[in-house]
Amino acid sequence: MNKVILIGRLTKDPDVRRSNDGDPVARYTLAVDRNKDEADFISCVAFKKSAEFAEKYLQKGTKILVEGRIRTGSYEKNGTKIYTTDVIADRHEFVESKKAAEPEAQKDYESFMSFTGNPDELGLPFN
Repeated sequence: MNKVILIGRLTKDPDVRRSNDGDPVARYTLAVDRNKDEADFISCVAFKKSAEFAEKYLQKGTKILVEGRIRTGSYEKNGTKIYTTDVIADRHEFVESKKAAEPEAQKDYESFMSFTGNPDELGLPFN
C-alpha cells in the first residue's frame, strides 16, 4: 500500500502549468515539521481537479493536510541520471482558518497562551 498523509505549510505559491492535454498540473513544496527545530521539504504534485483547487485556494504559508501517494522517477540531465521523489496529492484539506493564519491572530493567540499572571486580570465572565 502506498499512502501518505502530511500536514505542513506551502513554502511558496503553487506553480500551475498545463499538460499537453490542457489539464492543470500544480507543483508546490510543503514544509512539514520533523521536530521542534527541523522541517522536511516535500515536493508535491497535483493533477486535474486537485490542481485546480491548489491554483484557486492555496498560497504561500497556507497550512494544509495532503493525502496522496509517493511516486519516484528519474530523468537524464547533461548525461547524469537524476532521481526524483514526489507526493502525488489526491486530496487537500485546510487545517486552520484564514483568520488563524493571519499574523495578528497568531500574535493574539501567542499572547493568550503565554499569559502567566492572575486569571482574574483577564476579566473572564466565569470563576
